[in-house]
Amino acid sequence: MKEAITIKDKQFDLFIEHEVIEHEIMRVAQQINTELAERNPIFLVVLNGAFMFAAELMKEVSIPCEITFVRLASYQGTTSTNKVKEVLGLNEDIEERLVVIVEDIVDSGTTMTTLLQELTVFKPAEVKIATLLFKPAALKKKIQLDYVALEIPNDFIVGYGLDYNGYGRNLKDIYKVK
Repeated sequence: MKEAITIKDKQFDLFIEHEVIEHEIMRVAQQINTELAERNPIFLVVLNGAFMFAAELMKEVSIPCEITFVRLASYQGTTSTNKVKEVLGLNEDIEERLVVIVEDIVDSGTTMTTLLQELTVFKPAEVKIATLLFKPAALKKKIQLDYVALEIPNDFIVGYGLDYNGYGRNLKDIYKVK
């Protein structure tokens, strides 16, 4: 692991090592296994950022479940555009199902609020939210998070699925901008 890295025009310092991330993901998975046993949830993974979180989480979820993917975009560079555009839609029937949204990070809450509103059209029985990272200081919308692996300060971060202009998603640790 590197203590500092450069991606494009920005410097980043090591922030959270992958061992810590994976330990917290196992904790969240155990909570899901306990709370959602017998509920047959469908996990709705938000791409691109949540792919690493979803992969590790699903290795630890031992209850009967399904997984599917949607793609949303709301970031440009290091700041949120505050506009969410759905790129790839939902193809599975989620009517009367328990849906667990799997997200990489919840900061302002704009993406999650928009996704929750869009999902109401499909009439799920219940929607829960699992996020790898949560920035309480950045939250602008009232939102209920059911499963949070790690709370972090309002810094711009990269790694473990999160990117800076498309780069850095492949890093196994999480770095914060200098």
